[in-house]
Amino acid sequence: MKVTRQSLINLDGIDVEGFRRELISWFEQEQRELPWRIDNDPYKVWVSEIMLQQTRVDTVIPYFNRFIEQFPTIGTLAEADEDRVLKAWEGLGYYSRARNLQTAVKEVHEKYGGKVPDTPEGISSLKGVGPYTAGAILSIAYGKPEPAVDGNVMRVLARILLIREDIARPSVRKIFEEAVRALISHENPSYFNQALMELGALICTPSSPSCLLCPVSDYCEAYHEGEQNDLPVKSKKKKQRAVQLAAAVLTDGEGRILIRKRPSSGLLANLWEFPNVEINLPLEHEKALLANHITDQYQTAIELRDMTGHIEHVFTHLIWNIRVYSGRLLSKIEQNDNVRLVTEDELAQYAFPVSHQKMWQQYLHREKNA
Repeated sequence: MKVTRQSLINLDGIDVEGFRRELISWFEQEQRELPWRIDNDPYKVWVSEIMLQQTRVDTVIPYFNRFIEQFPTIGTLAEADEDRVLKAWEGLGYYSRARNLQTAVKEVHEKYGGKVPDTPEGISSLKGVGPYTAGAILSIAYGKPEPAVDGNVMRVLARILLIREDIARPSVRKIFEEAVRALISHENPSYFNQALMELGALICTPSSPSCLLCPVSDYCEAYHEGEQNDLPVKSKKKKQRAVQLAAAVLTDGEGRILIRKRPSSGLLANLWEFPNVEINLPLEHEKALLANHITDQYQTAIELRDMTGHIEHVFTHLIWNIRVYSGRLLSKIEQNDNVRLVTEDELAQYAFPVSHQKMWQQYLHREKNA
């Protein structure tokens, strides 16, 4: 049973009822205990699905618990300061997810009286809520038979239905959405969608799938054809661009640390960081370039010491190579909403990118061992 672009899906020969029954039965027995599964509250499902984008379940669990503890309801998140939200998200990355989540929650709070919309039209209109997130909330929290197609689901169905289309192409998602619509249990869409995701996470893994443990291997075309390791087809991503940066941890005469807020749009928007500059000149000139940049931008005299360390941080589209210095502020600096001098204790209240958290840890280690 091969699925092609022309036919979209072809379920001839598959026992759909048997497939649903075996899949859901397996999930009922083997599902992991996850905090957002306790009550399937729409808000909690929403938060968990946003956190789980590009992030592993084991990583998300403690973040989810802390986030819900701080913002237990739609109202508390809607009314929270953005800095608090970003601080709670600190370390998860992809911070636009947190900002979009809060923006959407504010709309739910104001427009829908704090109730997460339960229709495809209503929920899909919210910022940051794409087809997968909408389908996950509608099916898991509201029991609506809507497809929730993520990477796990595409991998499972590519093997089950022998779909050889390139899953890296956005248009191919429609094939998998139609397949889910044809297969999904209307009696228990919540468990069906979660079971597909769980199967992809635990059994039908990207490499070396555990086919002998799979509850639906009898229905799997790729397994019967010996092609389970060849699917899904996925073209390689573009090569990441390398960016060379120089940064400095600077303190004044009172031991306060200079930090600045990133712009309100773009990469890592509204997070705080240590002064830094992109280096396009030969590296032997970077210390002077960094010093001149800080002097010009903050209108202050500084003294830079030797390099304290090197940080490499990988994004989906680029790699930051950061050489880090320490130093002193030799004159007063004008503070404003985007430039602050903070104590070490106060620093913990601000949300920093992971790369700058690592800079601070390197700095503390160096100072402790100096």
